[in-house]
Amino acid sequence: MKDKILSSEREKFGSRLGFILISAGCAIGLGNVWRFPYIVSQYGGAAFILLYLLFLVIFGLPIMTMEFAVGRASQKSIAGSFSALEPKGTKWHLFSWVGIVGNYLLMMFYTVVTAWMFIYFYKMAIGDFANQSATEVYAHYDIIKSNFLLQFLVTALVIILGVFVCSLGLKKGVEKINKVMMLCLLAIIVVLAIYVCTLDGAGEGLKYYLIPNFNKILYDADGNFIFGEVLFAALGQAFFTLSIGMGSMAIFGSYIKKDRSLFGESVSIAALDTGVAFVAGLIVIPATFVFPVEGAITGGPGLIFQTLPNIFNNIIGGRIWGTLFFLFMIFAAMSTVTAVFENIIAFGMDKWGWSRKKSCLINLGLLIVLCLPCVLGYSVFTGFTPFGAGSSVLDLEDFIVSNNILPIGSLIYVLFCTFDKKAWGWNQFLTEANQGKGLKIHSKLKIYCKYVLPLLLIVFYVYGIISMF
Repeated sequence: MKDKILSSEREKFGSRLGFILISAGCAIGLGNVWRFPYIVSQYGGAAFILLYLLFLVIFGLPIMTMEFAVGRASQKSIAGSFSALEPKGTKWHLFSWVGIVGNYLLMMFYTVVTAWMFIYFYKMAIGDFANQSATEVYAHYDIIKSNFLLQFLVTALVIILGVFVCSLGLKKGVEKINKVMMLCLLAIIVVLAIYVCTLDGAGEGLKYYLIPNFNKILYDADGNFIFGEVLFAALGQAFFTLSIGMGSMAIFGSYIKKDRSLFGESVSIAALDTGVAFVAGLIVIPATFVFPVEGAITGGPGLIFQTLPNIFNNIIGGRIWGTLFFLFMIFAAMSTVTAVFENIIAFGMDKWGWSRKKSCLINLGLLIVLCLPCVLGYSVFTGFTPFGAGSSVLDLEDFIVSNNILPIGSLIYVLFCTFDKKAWGWNQFLTEANQGKGLKIHSKLKIYCKYVLPLLLIVFYVYGIISMF
């Protein structure tokens, strides 16, 4: 039996700019800042970026367009979008439960990492790192993670802020506040990039980042052939940066009008997301050349929470610039938090007819409880290392979402939009996606989307699982 679908009038975005900024805000996250610069520099700078852009176009954009189309055609979140469009007797709607679990799992650790941003913003603003050695600055990260009460209280604050924004409604809350956050984010990141790129020594970092080194996409430092590894890394970056596969984009598709083609909007959002990642690289990589820190970490969370604070601690005006950097990180993180929260809150509204207020209150308590495993992972559960020494609850939650739910979910959307009779079908998808002004998807792409794209997704998923274990 199909799930109950609420038939009330759907809220709409107040402007196209609001839709683009919020959708991009969902895609733009912490991974743009620490993963993109690190992985680009590791695999040949601009040479890797070219591969990434190729996969973004042939892999990420079609799937994003499909997710938007399912949302706009159904006028529902993932709670009811498949039920509204699937042929009678099929079971596509069962994926709604997998998708919403993915959203909850993502927020179970993402809110904790966002809390770290708030803590570092405060520490940088009050001058906690002033006159400290590199080792002392490094130590703050582990001290914060092992402080259960501090982590929990700040994470609860993040959740309260996110739910409060959503409680104000789509236009007055999610759209209005995310517009401000995203515009501030864009302004801060440009100012930071200009400042860092004009520092003495930044030129070497810019060369390292921007000049293609094709040898690095073919061989590692030991001369081993790694082109296959690089291809999958570029594919993964293009895939995960867009937050596709678990309904996070479908919800925003359900809030937009039919006056713009969905492929054109996907291109705008992907361009903004990629632009922020690229400019973040202009901050992070040159900064590591301006003030090389002995024993510095060049990738992952340590780059943001240990290496960069040391760099800001040793440049003129570093306290101000460091504070601005973590403010930028807060905006990047909170834009994703509020966007995913909207999907979670809309699920209860669409599935069971809850009011927005009721769904906000229920999810407020639920999300605060669900963040506990990740928070406790650095104190009570330190002995739990699911992927070997150094791994934690956060890594397990991230693995379930990033390596499983996102690729499987994307495969579901592709099959749903391309297979006829037993799914929504290509013609219906194409009609929905191409409504309005803007770039269109050509009908001749059916063979690619129906056969090649699913194969790519399956290969990527299998490779990810094998490489993990």
